[in-house]
Amino acid sequence: MEIPERYDSKEAEPRWQKHWEEHGIFKFDASDTRRECFSVDTPPPTISGKVHLGHAYSYSQQDFIVRFQRMLGKNIFYPFGTDNNGVATERLVEKMKKVSARNMPREAFIQLCSETVEKELKPEYVQDMKRMGMSFDFSLFYDTIDTHARRISQRSFIELYKKGREYRKDAPAMWCPQCRTGISQVECEDKEVDSFFNDIVFKVQHKDGRAEDVVIATTRPELLPACVAVMFNPEDSRYQKFKGMDVAVPLFGQTVKAIADKRVSLEKGTGIVMCCTFGDQTDMEWQKAYALPIKTAIGPDGKMTSVAGKYEGKTVHEARKEMLAELKAAGLLLAQKAIKHAVKVHERCGTEIEILKTKQWFIQYLDLREEMLEWGQKLNWYPPHMRHRYEHWVNGLQWDWMISRQRFFGVPFPVWYCKECEGVILANESDLPVDPLKHQAPVSACPKCGCVSFVPESDVMDTWATSSLTPLISTELVKDPEMRKKLFPMSLRPQAHDIITFWLFNTVVKSRLHFGVNPWKDCVISGHAQDPHGRKMSKSKGNVVEPQAMIAKYSADALRFWAAGSRLGEDLPFQEKDLVTGEKFATKLWNAARFSFLHLADYKDEKMKLELVDRWLLSKLSRIVTDATAHFNSYEYSKTKSDTEAFFWRVFCDNYLEMVKDRLYNPQQRGIEARRSAQYGLYHALLTVVKLMAPITPHITEEVYQRFYAAHEGKKSVHIAAWPTAGTVDEDAERVGDFLLEAVEHMRRAKSEKKVSLKTPVKKMFLKGKISTEEFSEILPELKSVTQAGEVEYERLPESAETAFICDLEL
Repeated sequence: MEIPERYDSKEAEPRWQKHWEEHGIFKFDASDTRRECFSVDTPPPTISGKVHLGHAYSYSQQDFIVRFQRMLGKNIFYPFGTDNNGVATERLVEKMKKVSARNMPREAFIQLCSETVEKELKPEYVQDMKRMGMSFDFSLFYDTIDTHARRISQRSFIELYKKGREYRKDAPAMWCPQCRTGISQVECEDKEVDSFFNDIVFKVQHKDGRAEDVVIATTRPELLPACVAVMFNPEDSRYQKFKGMDVAVPLFGQTVKAIADKRVSLEKGTGIVMCCTFGDQTDMEWQKAYALPIKTAIGPDGKMTSVAGKYEGKTVHEARKEMLAELKAAGLLLAQKAIKHAVKVHERCGTEIEILKTKQWFIQYLDLREEMLEWGQKLNWYPPHMRHRYEHWVNGLQWDWMISRQRFFGVPFPVWYCKECEGVILANESDLPVDPLKHQAPVSACPKCGCVSFVPESDVMDTWATSSLTPLISTELVKDPEMRKKLFPMSLRPQAHDIITFWLFNTVVKSRLHFGVNPWKDCVISGHAQDPHGRKMSKSKGNVVEPQAMIAKYSADALRFWAAGSRLGEDLPFQEKDLVTGEKFATKLWNAARFSFLHLADYKDEKMKLELVDRWLLSKLSRIVTDATAHFNSYEYSKTKSDTEAFFWRVFCDNYLEMVKDRLYNPQQRGIEARRSAQYGLYHALLTVVKLMAPITPHITEEVYQRFYAAHEGKKSVHIAAWPTAGTVDEDAERVGDFLLEAVEHMRRAKSEKKVSLKTPVKKMFLKGKISTEEFSEILPELKSVTQAGEVEYERLPESAETAFICDLEL
């Protein structure tokens, strides 16, 4: 059959993407109860812009795994979802539309978010995923803000509330002043900043009326108006005399008690500290332990409140600067020491968090930390060391999971409150999803006090409270309950390492609280795509590489080829030369296919006695198949890629194709059977290479497969063709074939060293080795054909000889 001289990826890739979609190649068969299911808890990306290189990297890697499992004949459940509720989407829409959520009607803003996502963001995002060759079943589509997801999220809330795992409390909680919402521990990250330890004079009031100076070092003088106690370690002899005494706070004049508590560090600062409501977790513990009053000096907007007196309305940094100036003028600022220290910031916007007393909903789970560690141990982690990140997070938990957010575009709590007794009224599950701001409470009177007035909850759920339910959200797209039992717990959770503490941990928690089982069997953790210097990509650094541009310049297969270049879990610097290598592979595969198909037009796939060189090739390839299958089963796709690529270039293209040309072009001299043996080797070796590389480079392999093999195998796509099975390993053929290969490569090196063309005939070759003369005679025709040697002499070496190969040439 006639094959174009060049492979045009720009024309072929969209064509095959359309073919896969039209023929339902990747469609899950919900009616097939016979085949083994392989279900994937696909990460739903937040559509906060275009698909970036990190998406291309991590989603390609999970797609390699899924395509391999599909070729094993499994019924693949590989849905695609998007995660569009929450702060990220709100901030993007505010930026795109130049609006402020707090300055427009709530419902209007929610509608604007929905329309922007659906009409402007999602279509291009989904199309980018298709352009990258992702084999999702796009008919299994969900969004974490759609009706289906809201129903499941609200059902989860009601179930956990009834189990006693959820509570609402007016208590200190982490707060982002920029986003104007409470946040959970997982949404905080440490950021090192330049600051000062400020040594400030407080006045200890003795009973005899004397005032004694005591110096407290603090990085946050703006919390002076919120100071409710001073604390020292009971083992610190310097301050024991102050226990129970009154201490006057500078600038604001309130009198607080000096309290001894072992949580005060003897080494940090001056050894005596303020307790403010609230500066950190320890302040919260002290306030609760000693029933201290709560003074809120910083408001939800990040500005000073009336508690701060004349500083009211100032930002935190403005108040800090002015207070320090006033303290210095009054002689109460004795010293400042420059330091670097870590502060908690909101991972969404980078704003330093505050701790404010607010009413929030929580999931109680701090009591389950030992069980959480056991849950993690029962998961299969790939790579195994990623489990340590999970365990480190569990061991560092200090808060229950706060799931309420003071935002707009999110899943509403299915809750109303009695206006009189504040009793909780839950929605009926049959009514879900509901929005309490739009819908009436499901009861006419409070069951506790009889009140007929209700207050709807206006907060929305944390996005992770919903996205932690993706195993349910996705599998409940399938209506047959028996099939759902085959899908959950799921086979695989693929994700990046930076959200182990976000998505993975919370999903395990939800699954355990609801069902008592882990949500999946295996979790595979990918690394990050970095710039060529190993740095994180960001617009501010100007080092962003857009995958769309790389696909336009090279191809989707080339981009995927690059993504397969790292081991699972490793970060990978972007090197454009790797895409060039991917393009060269596609070109070489195309050229090898053109040559092969030229000689396979009359081929009949039937068993026959094979020539030694063909047995050598297929034995080598059998080892590759065995290893590749094992690698893929342990999610080490990069090893399959590197092994197959090395075999394809060095063994198949550089040597085998040269060795069989004489048999293919001159059957009258070598015999028809010798030619048929070469055809057998060509057919099966090329087909196997195509299938081994199909998960990684799906388009070029589909093109080659459809040009010839589809008609022979009767499959609509290489991606639903059977994964190769390992054949017989022929160690004798490999030993003799390796000798031939060494002789050919020695000849090439010799010609290169003498700077003569590889086509230059060899007058005479003198070879010594440990293969028998009979074995040497089997490879002699190929040796003479490739080397163009006129005369060849061979001498067998004794088994005791130190070397197994000697070769001299006469050009």
